[in-house]
Amino acid sequence: MANKCYKCSKELSDSFKIMTSRSDSCPFCMADIRCCRMCSFYDPKVYNECKETNADRITEKEKANFCDYFKFGPSSDEMDKIRQDALAKAASLFKK
Repeated sequence: MANKCYKCSKELSDSFKIMTSRSDSCPFCMADIRCCRMCSFYDPKVYNECKETNADRITEKEKANFCDYFKFGPSSDEMDKIRQDALAKAASLFKK
């Protein structure tokens, strides 16, 4: 399934997942697609906001970059499944 743009939350086509160039932007809000905010390694809670320890430091997380480790994050459907699985596991912990 398609990913959502980090800025406008609109669904992006799967073609972005297959081949994304540095110059690609969201067709709805023109935000850069190949940026840290769209990457699976992006995590605002860790050092440098990136879970990939070998990646170069990038200060502008919403701008296109040349990071060699860029990989699209999970799609909205995949995130829903992950969230539902986590909630089910949490609920099973508290059942008697």
